[in-house]
Amino acid sequence: MQKESTAKDELAYAATRDGRVLPVIDVTDPRFAVPDDPDSMRRLLDASSAEELRNRRIPEFIMRWMLKSAAKRSLLVRSIFSSDATFLDGLSTYVMKLGADNLPPPYTDPIDRQAAGSPNLTLLRLRTQQTARLIADAVVTELAANLNAPLHLINIAGGPAIDSLNTLILLSHARRDLLQRPIVIHVLDFDDAGPFFGANAVAAMTADGRPLHGLDIAFEHRLYDWNNAVLLVQLTRELAASGAIVVAASEGGLFEYGDDDAIVENLQALRAAGVNLVAGSVTSADESHRRRITATRFKLVPRGLDGFAPLAASGGFRIAQAETARLSDQVLLRPL
Repeated sequence: MQKESTAKDELAYAATRDGRVLPVIDVTDPRFAVPDDPDSMRRLLDASSAEELRNRRIPEFIMRWMLKSAAKRSLLVRSIFSSDATFLDGLSTYVMKLGADNLPPPYTDPIDRQAAGSPNLTLLRLRTQQTARLIADAVVTELAANLNAPLHLINIAGGPAIDSLNTLILLSHARRDLLQRPIVIHVLDFDDAGPFFGANAVAAMTADGRPLHGLDIAFEHRLYDWNNAVLLVQLTRELAASGAIVVAASEGGLFEYGDDDAIVENLQALRAAGVNLVAGSVTSADESHRRRITATRFKLVPRGLDGFAPLAASGGFRIAQAETARLSDQVLLRPL
């Protein structure tokens, strides 16, 4: 007898503003989770290095031709190498994290699947997983000590804020009792397409049979330019005055694309409001990654941990923990 499928067996889906329907990433689901035990990590990092070495052996003019040809068929390749944008938008980044087996139409070309299953895009998926786990593990103590305080997750340049959503999913598996409180995900982003999908993703994951069903979770988007932190100052002051637990994150955002002054200003705003936990990704300063960045138009800043640590200190924080995904290091910041 064939087993009847249930909501838990099927992926959750959410709609984008333009009508596409995408699976909602859940890093506790084996279909999305990246194995991160020592042996699996070593194999993944070795595969990424081998891919980089193979690409370096291809003459530049041939590589350009190959990418141009692939971009005609693959929406994923096109979004990386055929865009005039200086950053990768939130929804394009999100689709790259789905994995080869979870790509929906129109990402149906074999090249899309090949790209989504590549070591480097797997590392992008790992970045989200590591960021969410850093926050989930760190915030437990504060939640347990303040059972009645609301929880506010501030996501700077968060797009769909899938790292914040997965922080809650991880907590719901480990300590669901600590989530019995009002919860708000605040996305501060100048784009509204990513947050539109993010709000729908939260609705999907709070539906009956889903990991966050029954929890009081709101999703709020505010237009934000990280070069002017006035909005962040106002928001964090209001939350601090309300006695809320506040956690901030920026995966693939501020710490990777922002200039030094913007990073320091935003961190100082968080620290002044008493925020004790901040997480995010820092672009690797590895020479091979620097070469990879030059193949795109993206204005990533490859600081590495050594370059980022002084900025964190100027903002009132120290790097308390870091995990690597080769292309980036995911950091957990605590007050100095």
